[in-house]
Amino acid sequence: MRLFLFDCDGTIADSFAVICSTMRGAFRARGLVAPADTAIHGIIGLSLAEAMQRLRPGSTLAEAEDLADAYRVTFQAARAAGQVHEPLFPGMKDLVARLSAVDENLVGMVTGKSRRGVDFILATHGLADRFHVVRTADDCPSKPHPAMVLESCTETGIAPSDTVVIGDAAFDMAMARAAGATAIGVAWGAARPDALRAAGATAVATDANHLGQLLDAWRAHEDPVRWIPDRLETA
Repeated sequence: MRLFLFDCDGTIADSFAVICSTMRGAFRARGLVAPADTAIHGIIGLSLAEAMQRLRPGSTLAEAEDLADAYRVTFQAARAAGQVHEPLFPGMKDLVARLSAVDENLVGMVTGKSRRGVDFILATHGLADRFHVVRTADDCPSKPHPAMVLESCTETGIAPSDTVVIGDAAFDMAMARAAGATAIGVAWGAARPDALRAAGATAVATDANHLGQLLDAWRAHEDPVRWIPDRLETA
């Protein structure tokens, strides 16, 4: 058995525009100057409170939690108004469906998104039945802490050495390595390929088709934690 753990925002779903606009709204709601989009991209994948502390260095945990609450309120208002659009990256829905259709595979999600946000996006795109295990910011410490991966492994009965984490952020790669899992990055998200490799990515996919090839090769290896791609990634 193999366990495939996908990040959500920036890996499966193109949520950047929504996250940036919501973050700007949250800061304005508290009378603060909003951070630049580049700074916001750098915290995608973290839990909200930790993200806020990074965006506002020197803020207390209480201040960060308050700003996180403002983010939630802003997001919920936008969703109620039909202004939240989180399309999937090309090919990702088909890839998840293909992987989950194999009996020896289990597919999961490990994300800094809230449980409510995950449920919404999976239902919107008809993916709820494809994921055997989900860990969110509501369940575990923020990435790069390995708890999301380790709890997913415990729930499914699959060892970290037979698990791969797929993500777009350095936090995802570091989390995978801390848990003893393989890390594969994607080049269409928050972090540059060199940053993903520096954080522990064994390979970086350029698109969903390339990602599928990498995952198939990892899946076929007799000792997946020692797997190295036959051909260097081009990202």
